[in-house]
Amino acid sequence: MAIFIDSITRVLVQGITGSVGSFQSQIMRDYGTCIVAGVTPGKGGRQVHDVPVYDLVEEAVAEHAVDAAISFVPARFAKDAALEIIDSSISFLVLTAEGIPEQDALMILRYAAIKGTSVLGPDTPGLISPGRCKLGVHPHVMFTEGHVGIVSKSGSLSYEVGRVLTQNGIGQSTVVGIGGGPIWGLSQQSVLKRFEEDPQTAVVVLLGEVGGRLEHDAARFIANNMTKPVIALIVGRSAPPGIQMGHAGAIIEGEEGTAASKIAALEKAGALIARNSLEIPELINNLETKYGRTSY
Repeated sequence: MAIFIDSITRVLVQGITGSVGSFQSQIMRDYGTCIVAGVTPGKGGRQVHDVPVYDLVEEAVAEHAVDAAISFVPARFAKDAALEIIDSSISFLVLTAEGIPEQDALMILRYAAIKGTSVLGPDTPGLISPGRCKLGVHPHVMFTEGHVGIVSKSGSLSYEVGRVLTQNGIGQSTVVGIGGGPIWGLSQQSVLKRFEEDPQTAVVVLLGEVGGRLEHDAARFIANNMTKPVIALIVGRSAPPGIQMGHAGAIIEGEEGTAASKIAALEKAGALIARNSLEIPELINNLETKYGRTSY
């Protein structure tokens, strides 16, 4: 099992003829992702990496069953492209573009909620279910199949934690990058819920940062709903208030946006707190001893 994607997920790529879309599509296909169609207006009738290209999403779904889509469309065109995916009843959309105007992002997410499409992003690296499927830009050599679920605001932090776990012989079920904010489709809480329901996932690693209140929402969900152990790493302990720290959502505005408040909330909810990525394998190994599990 995996969450959101698996080895039989049929994928459509928007912007497949662009430099980024073409490059990432080749990597995803080589990894085993089942890409059935691509869409770029005005480029219909071509093939990219043996994938047929269509002018419109509605043309692609008329010819192919599609379970998920990933958009490499630039920010200024992302809204219209996303609405086309949602109108075609594709149930899962990975929205990679950074810098989508907030009004456009809100419109996408509102319409997706009405029509029943789950949106990962904007500004997301995507997700990977090691050994099964990759929908995004995660460097797959850093991940291996196993039983640890990872949900992260930061793509680079998820890569680092995946690398550390893999080097310590600990595999992952699914690794999800929700994006840097300040507006999110899928939240940490919604991904935690899916991990709680996933029989392959035995422990969850939550990677957060300063800014916003998503980790406080996640803490409440952990306290009230999670039966699986959660390990949390929150970066930005020394971040000053009012200064953007990398991601658009990583800016401290109010007490709940600080690393200290998030760590306190998560610890109170029962999560184990890691001070750095190197502590995570040790905490997982301690869980093995406590619960008698032989391997993650």
